[in-house]
Amino acid sequence: MTRKTIKYSFGAVVLIIAVSAFFAYKEYNRKQKDVAELSAAYTLSSDEILKAFSTDEKAANLKYLDKVISIKGILKSNNKDDEGTYTVVLGDSSSMSSVRCTMDSIHNGEAALLKTGESISVKGVCTGFNADEMLGSDVILNRCSIKNN
Repeated sequence: MTRKTIKYSFGAVVLIIAVSAFFAYKEYNRKQKDVAELSAAYTLSSDEILKAFSTDEKAANLKYLDKVISIKGILKSNNKDDEGTYTVVLGDSSSMSSVRCTMDSIHNGEAALLKTGESISVKGVCTGFNADEMLGSDVILNRCSIKNN
């Protein structure tokens, strides 16, 4: 190999390493988008989404799982855990089933102001369904925000 070939090969390797390092750095420091700024793929009531998952969980998973959805319902409870994260629970107070919405940390202040029994809209990412005939089934939403009506 000539000196010129070695020089170009070394330059190409350095360029590949630099570009790879740049993309790795950007990916490592990437922030998730605020769900409040994203548009909802579906808008439903808490009863509608609970019925969809209870009737045909497989079809509901295909339709709603990992999608941003907006849920409107009556606030059953508003729970704060030891780390200060709020979980807003929507649904009919006479039913054991509910929609459990874990708030995004930047929207905890909004959740703190909610009162049990009021009608609210919550937007979040649907992450699954916990079916339990004894304790009631739950649709789970994460990274939630309170949607302004």
